[in-house]
Amino acid sequence: MAHPAGESESDAARLNFDRRLKLEFHGSSVTSDAGLLAYRELDDALGLMAIAGQALADGRTGRNGRHDLIGMLRQSVFGRLAGYEDVNDADRLGRDPAMRWVVGGRAATKQAASTSQMGRFETEWLANDANLVALTDLGGRWIDRVHSRRPLNGIVLDMDSSVSETYGDQEGTAYNGHFACTCYHPLFVFNQFGDLERCALRSGNVHSAHGWKDVLEPVVARYRGKFKRRYFRADAAFANPEVYEFQEAEGYKYAIRLPANRILQQRIGYLLKRPVGRPPGEVRRYYANFRYQAQSWKIPRRVVAKVEWHPGELYPRVGFIVTNMTRPAERVVAFYNKRGTCEQWIKEGKNAIKWTRLSCCSFAANAVRLQLHALAYNLANFMRTLALPEAIKQWSLTSLREKLVKIGAKVAHHGRYVIFQMAEVAVPKELFQEILRLIAELRPQPPPAPA
Repeated sequence: MAHPAGESESDAARLNFDRRLKLEFHGSSVTSDAGLLAYRELDDALGLMAIAGQALADGRTGRNGRHDLIGMLRQSVFGRLAGYEDVNDADRLGRDPAMRWVVGGRAATKQAASTSQMGRFETEWLANDANLVALTDLGGRWIDRVHSRRPLNGIVLDMDSSVSETYGDQEGTAYNGHFACTCYHPLFVFNQFGDLERCALRSGNVHSAHGWKDVLEPVVARYRGKFKRRYFRADAAFANPEVYEFQEAEGYKYAIRLPANRILQQRIGYLLKRPVGRPPGEVRRYYANFRYQAQSWKIPRRVVAKVEWHPGELYPRVGFIVTNMTRPAERVVAFYNKRGTCEQWIKEGKNAIKWTRLSCCSFAANAVRLQLHALAYNLANFMRTLALPEAIKQWSLTSLREKLVKIGAKVAHHGRYVIFQMAEVAVPKELFQEILRLIAELRPQPPPAPA
């Protein structure tokens, strides 16, 4: 008798350790990434790929293009969401039913793009100068669209660099003594929601702040005149008078870590003397603020100092922050300390989206790959900040990939309908339906009917 899913009973594999178990293989009728359909719904609700379609140019001149540019962009971005960090898996993903329906068009009923097609798409079509510029700007345009669904009163920007270790002969790669490896050294700007506002690929041997203005200025320009409350944070690598002057001219309040020096230490000398008596059993914190002007500064600026005495430590821990904020010193330090979430977002990008996987030979192709990773990261973060029920709102992007994206499903065809029979494991039916309900609320509301 034929099996209802299409495989005969006699074709099933048996396991000797327990003969009650049978293994059946149904090929393309099963997917392990059915949760991608929720992200595809979010993409449609926000109109993200429609924005991409307006920005990117299809340079193909042939008449037989099987897959359109937006479909291939979806395949690139959604593949990275599912943990496939390059095009090597495109042949297999092209047959996966979830990916085919995510891509849409002809791919839904036939097959998505192959490895060779995706390779040309990423390393040639997107790597031309015009498309690379448009791709770099696309993340910001997506965020603007999200802001229209998530009104906010101000913006907080965090800037930081990271390392993408490389292997072999790759254009632009170089040894970095700080990281002690051969690498690229990308630069990132995030907002307070964890959205990646902009990023840029750089050679491995440049300073952490190299090219900061090229990355930061387009972000600042997008927000110019929109908010009264605008803030900027960065670590000591960005303690540069040009950065201070730029922030002051743009009306941003900033808090930037300042490397210690002899003069700064002298200004708080009274806090660096060990307290009289037995060492305390708890951490003791002291704050100070004063005006300070380094030789490279045109004007004096406010510096906030924090001194911590920890039990069992002979010397205190000392930190300095240069700022134009007027709030009390303790609150300035608390505001700056939230910059640590920026490092967490970079770590999530490395673990969940694999954006350190930059293995192409050419620098331009790797720059494209970084931007594709950035788009995948932002789509994942939009899901986390806009469409997750309270029960799972604290999930990391890695947890979302492993529990929401990686939902197994069997695909059945009934008349005009294609049914994904979803497994209920980490995300049961009720939770998935709640996600879809929250996504539906993000769709533009139809205009009211005329009276």
